[in-house]
Amino acid sequence: MIDDTIQKIEGKIKGAESITSERKAELLQLLGTLKAEIASVPETEREQAESIAGFAERSAHEATRTKQNPELLDLSLRGMSRSVEGFEKSHPQLVQIVNNISQTLSNLGI
Repeated sequence: MIDDTIQKIEGKIKGAESITSERKAELLQLLGTLKAEIASVPETEREQAESIAGFAERSAHEATRTKQNPELLDLSLRGMSRSVEGFEKSHPQLVQIVNNISQTLSNLGI
């Protein structure tokens, strides 16, 4: 399920006309790192990892929409950031990656 979500995000980013090629490359690289990090999450924390992937998908959707809604983007980014709370001690790199994705999406000038 998580792999499907990440593939959907990749598709949205690749197909987004509102994002420069440099930003696309940056987001795709961060997404690859996120995928690897989520894969290392133990099975007992899988539900939380799925939540993180889901919020990442919503955030990517909002950031790549042709007609963007800053309020919805902000809401999805906050949800993504909150979804990693509690992972800071056990998975610090995962939290850092999510924060980098959030910052990059936020910096798209929306």
